[in-house]
Amino acid sequence: MFQDKKGEHLEKVIIMGAAGRDFHNFNVYFRDNPRYKVIGFTATQIPDIEGRLYPAELAGEMYPEGIPIHSDEKLAQLIRENDVDLVAFSYSDVPHLEVMHKASIVTANGADFIMIGASYTMIESEKKIVSVCAVRTGCGKSQTSRKVCQILQKMGKKVVLVRHPMPYGDLTKQIVQRFETIEDIAKHNCTIEEREEYEPVVTMGAVIYAGIDYEKILREAEKEADVIIWDGGNNDTPFYRSDVQIVVFDPHRAGHETLYHPGETNMHMADIAVINKIDSAEPEKVEQVRQTITANNPDAKIVMAESAVLADDEEKIKGKSVLVIEDGPTLTHGEMAYGAGTIAAKRYGAKTLVDPRPWLSGTLKQTFADYPDIGVLLPAMGYSPEQIKDMENTINDSECDLVLFATPIDLTSILDIKKPTVRVRYEYKDAAEPTLEQILREKLK
Repeated sequence: MFQDKKGEHLEKVIIMGAAGRDFHNFNVYFRDNPRYKVIGFTATQIPDIEGRLYPAELAGEMYPEGIPIHSDEKLAQLIRENDVDLVAFSYSDVPHLEVMHKASIVTANGADFIMIGASYTMIESEKKIVSVCAVRTGCGKSQTSRKVCQILQKMGKKVVLVRHPMPYGDLTKQIVQRFETIEDIAKHNCTIEEREEYEPVVTMGAVIYAGIDYEKILREAEKEADVIIWDGGNNDTPFYRSDVQIVVFDPHRAGHETLYHPGETNMHMADIAVINKIDSAEPEKVEQVRQTITANNPDAKIVMAESAVLADDEEKIKGKSVLVIEDGPTLTHGEMAYGAGTIAAKRYGAKTLVDPRPWLSGTLKQTFADYPDIGVLLPAMGYSPEQIKDMENTINDSECDLVLFATPIDLTSILDIKKPTVRVRYEYKDAAEPTLEQILREKLK
């Protein structure tokens, strides 16, 4: 127990996270809560997060010096050295088995282990909220969110998207961020991972918010929206209480919908279940996912969808040795063995996929060490200027005829790629009736 200046005993807490859900849980549950004293965050998944500070400007009056952020590897040591009472697990896309391994470490070192209820940290809005979440990273949330935006705009609604947090820079400058133009994205010095989420939205003429304090973000978004779309990250649950919750499933990873936290929670809460990528998945895997949804959430309306893969110049791919660049988080903690770039390479007759590992530069060597199952693909990693430069060097050093990149943004606008390139895009497409629009209109009546 921690004793404050008034002599009252407070429970000492560590929040386990990855610079997103952890900060939100602190803001809405622990900040200014007289029962608790948060002695630190632990961080994982995101490079170079540990060693930073959750700033006093965000932490509140109880934390005039801010709150330290430590590596997740120091969890047991931190519990023992600080006599911690409680550890709150607050990040996403984690196998259920790993969650309980973490719980075992916590309880063995004398602290309680909790996961805060999904609805307990959802903020209420005066506007309609449609959330788009998933059961795994890389299912196709973002393309689904953009489709929902188009549907709502077609209905005559003024729509604003709010994106799950990606605060990788100066936290004091990221409390509330609003993006309406490409210039806004440049102004905020966004990483590749952030640009991948924001650029496709602003180029379709919509506004997207992000940041750290999601109550403040919500109140700003409410000023200019009839309907707010919660655009989730990883497989996390919504930060806002939703009028309609859409959850996206990936039949390429059939079975994962019941094996990962908190993706399974999303499945149980879904109003609309979108089974995506049925154009490239095996039919029996699509049926497996459908049966799992029906067994666990029989009230969910199921939508069948394709993730349409479109190459800018498919003729350039045929017969070439191709270096394929896929979305970073999808390959790393999303554990996907391939993405739209690989599908396009095979569909349009690439001679071979080039293994980037002999030419890895700098920080990318550690990425492949941390995620050895990536294989003969290059994840688009750009959490820092150093990592972006390492991406550029790796691409230019690789012995290939063509660079095929399947990222939501045009990498050539960021990287100086000295090789021929082809960009691959992927967009939401209804595969059958009932369509997403038909069910969404029905749910919003």
